[in-house]
Amino acid sequence: MTDLINLKTPMEEAASAQQPSQAVLIGQRLKVLRKERGLTIARLAAEAGMSAGLVSQIERGTANPSLNTLEKLREVLGANIWEFREVPKEPSEASFVRRAPNRPKVVVGANGFSKELLSPQNNESMRFMILTIPPGAQNNETLTGPGDKGGYVLEGEVLLSVGSEAAVLSPGDSFQFSSTEAHRVENHSGEIARVLWIISILDAHF
Repeated sequence: MTDLINLKTPMEEAASAQQPSQAVLIGQRLKVLRKERGLTIARLAAEAGMSAGLVSQIERGTANPSLNTLEKLREVLGANIWEFREVPKEPSEASFVRRAPNRPKVVVGANGFSKELLSPQNNESMRFMILTIPPGAQNNETLTGPGDKGGYVLEGEVLLSVGSEAAVLSPGDSFQFSSTEAHRVENHSGEIARVLWIISILDAHF
């Protein structure tokens, strides 16, 4: 079953009942990114390896794309996946700051696994975020690419698998590995887990 992606900032979660659906917001942003690059729907779809009908549905907000679908689109657009949810920064804001209410949040699938972006906009060399992993949840669509990933367990207990190795990590434990390796984060405990997740980027795969 294909996981769905839901993108929110904390402020938007509090007022979600008064806002357009997340599918509509993603579609609006996709349309802007496509037009900025001078691409037609047909051209974007062909280069991303999907139907023009699907791209059109996403732009109209009638289809909620999976993380893998957004990954294919962002590769063609030369964007990172967070750009599907970013809002323009205030002109007076320092370039090295991201305010708490403006942190995009990616919720993948029905198990509540989420990623909340902490790094400022336009940082293409490093990205850091907080993973929130409910009991029994895991990331089913882990993207790989050139670079390194690392992190620090803030709360709870997680099972981190990298290649053929696996380790149970507790609060205070840290880790680092090549992001070209297949990897997965799981929570087999009965309590929520939170992990500071850091990506050193050679290609903006996430």
